[in-house]
Amino acid sequence: MSPITVSVPATTANLGPGFDCLGMALNLRNEFKFTPQAKGLSIDVYGEGVDSIPADANNLIVQAMQFLCDYLEKPFPACHIDQTNHVPAASGLGSSSTATVAGLLGANALLGSPVGNDCILKLANQMEGHPDNIAPAIFGGMVLAPMGENGEVLTVERIEMPVMKVALVLPDFELLTSEARAALPTTIARSDAIFNMARVPLVLRALESLNYELLSIAMKDRIHQPYRMALVPGMSAAFDAALGAGAAAVAISGAGPSTIAFSPDNHAAIGQAMLDAYATAGLNGRLWILETDNRGSIVA
Repeated sequence: MSPITVSVPATTANLGPGFDCLGMALNLRNEFKFTPQAKGLSIDVYGEGVDSIPADANNLIVQAMQFLCDYLEKPFPACHIDQTNHVPAASGLGSSSTATVAGLLGANALLGSPVGNDCILKLANQMEGHPDNIAPAIFGGMVLAPMGENGEVLTVERIEMPVMKVALVLPDFELLTSEARAALPTTIARSDAIFNMARVPLVLRALESLNYELLSIAMKDRIHQPYRMALVPGMSAAFDAALGAGAAAVAISGAGPSTIAFSPDNHAAIGQAMLDAYATAGLNGRLWILETDNRGSIVA
């Protein structure tokens, strides 16, 4: 059997008011190669996280592979895995989703592709706990994926949108997703719920039509961003700096600490303005200028 390659895009989730249900794929990808072998498992890790990602059964890719094997009641396929990471870990860019999705897709291909992407989504959601990163990672583009009361994915609505560029800055600050979630209140005011509900459909309309004027109105939030922003030094100033440099809208990417700015042009200047704001707060940072990605995961 020939090696199987799986390419999974980074994702930005929430997109302002779309907390835990809205996400979008970006053209920064993690690449995985699964090479069948006679027995056992071996892993080589390259790129981002090379010194911290385990090269054994504790690797999230392997855990996802085992999750699918248990679901199908199939033995684990012996293989060597080459994992090449371009998506930084703990960044708010869905790095764990790339590993989860890649493990499920890789194991599925090694086992003869007995399940489709809908099943991959269901299993990935069971592992991750929310679909706003995994759905765009699988299907690409912008995806609305609401959950049911039991945590299941009710539906996946993929919204077609033109390719657009964003400026994304990752400050050198560790913010665990668990810490970002712990900062959120257990209840919200009715006015805040109404505020967000009115803006989610506007975000969808603005992005599918690249209406930046509308996006500047829509990409605001009262449910999660104000609480998470207070955790990261310089983030509030980075928002203001991006807007001052010409961004139409700014958001926390996922749970953070990445900051993503939307604009038709001047992406480098907007990104530099965010870097300067973080530097003033004592944090170094990295800048990417990325396009949105409509391809989703690719298995070859």
